[in-house]
Amino acid sequence: MGRRYFGTDGVRGKVGEAPITPDFVLRLGYAAGKVLAGAAASSGPRPSVLIGKDTRISGYMLEAALEAGLSAAGIDVMLAGPMPTPGIAYLTRALRLSAGVVISASHNPYYDNGIKFFSADGNKLPDEVETQIEEQLDLPLDCAPSERLGRARRLDDARGRYIEFCKSTFPQAFSLRGLKLVVDSANGAAYDIAPHVFHELGADVVPIGVSPNGFNINDGVGATAPDALVRAVRANHADLGIALDGDADRLQIVDAQGRLYNGDELLYVLVKDRMATDGKVDGAVGTLMTNLSVEQALDRIGVPFVRANVGDRYVLEQLRERGWLIGAEGSGHILSLDRHTTGDGIVSALLVLAAMKRSGQTLAQLLDGVTLFPQKLINVRIAQGADWKGHAAIQKAIADAEAELKGRGRVLIRASGTEPVLRVMVEARDERDTLQYAESIAETVKRSIA
Repeated sequence: MGRRYFGTDGVRGKVGEAPITPDFVLRLGYAAGKVLAGAAASSGPRPSVLIGKDTRISGYMLEAALEAGLSAAGIDVMLAGPMPTPGIAYLTRALRLSAGVVISASHNPYYDNGIKFFSADGNKLPDEVETQIEEQLDLPLDCAPSERLGRARRLDDARGRYIEFCKSTFPQAFSLRGLKLVVDSANGAAYDIAPHVFHELGADVVPIGVSPNGFNINDGVGATAPDALVRAVRANHADLGIALDGDADRLQIVDAQGRLYNGDELLYVLVKDRMATDGKVDGAVGTLMTNLSVEQALDRIGVPFVRANVGDRYVLEQLRERGWLIGAEGSGHILSLDRHTTGDGIVSALLVLAAMKRSGQTLAQLLDGVTLFPQKLINVRIAQGADWKGHAAIQKAIADAEAELKGRGRVLIRASGTEPVLRVMVEARDERDTLQYAESIAETVKRSIA
């Protein structure tokens, strides 16, 4: 039976609508607490859970509900306040806690929110544990006896601990002195963290997106709205701009000329740097959406490349399955498993800066010969349950396009997981081919099953 509440990145939705309501989150905290308490019953001390959040106004309400539910299940709670998602993953592991919880909807608008859990080792909860929590949600809400209720306290040094961790991933032999950086924190969880990390490593930092008011997270700033960063880099004559998203697990970079570098390109930069320092990279993982030019560039330098389903969870699964270390999504989730257990925008930015320092090259120079193919994505609304895979005309349109683009482009058709929409994506060296074949396939879908 499929899970009802947990998606690829925890439980997420619009605040005030199921499941992101205070009563459900209270029950979710209690259910998670009962599962954790059961796992710890034979292993000694009372479990402790760390809760962090981003800067959404709803974070206060959901934090209180989670704390109450966990406490009712007999779990001690530590509150970190606003903290990047990867910061909670790190602190959960560093403090030897039972689990970590992040209240965030990542890059979504302020009126959305979500709950995601990390296990004691700083990884996302295994599917089987999320299933156990859902099963517990079906049972009545209860309360531990007063003498067994959990306690709650504030973790006052969470920010400082995480800043030091981020700095530790940058080589001690290097400094950022002489670099002027614009750092865009998306008015999100890293607003009082990211600028300090780069400043303490020596950079001249111009912070933007550091004035959260509960409603402006990801609003015209951050990794999902990089135009603000491009303008700020030019206005301040900066060397580089670094953009994070609301929970600081995504990264986009802009150079002094205003060129934007996405996760696909940064993956290639980091692989190339590892080859220069370690001599060999076993392989890299991208997604179905990773630009074909990057796959071809990795092939030219002898690095195997595998595509996972869209979502950093699936990139991580492929990395673990193969014993590889590095993967990324074009959106800016970058995984470097020898540095952190999860995607971390600040750490990823430091790894890119270290690669530039080591090579003595700019990002444009490091990506010489790698030019992203134009991509065209068309969403076509289809009839609920329509069998597009079995439709002859659609399959013929796809096959014809693939035959024409062989070696110089590709076609990707996938159904949305959240709405009755078929996503038609074509990329090719020639933008005219990209548009022509995307529109041709989309038109065939509309005529056939729309």
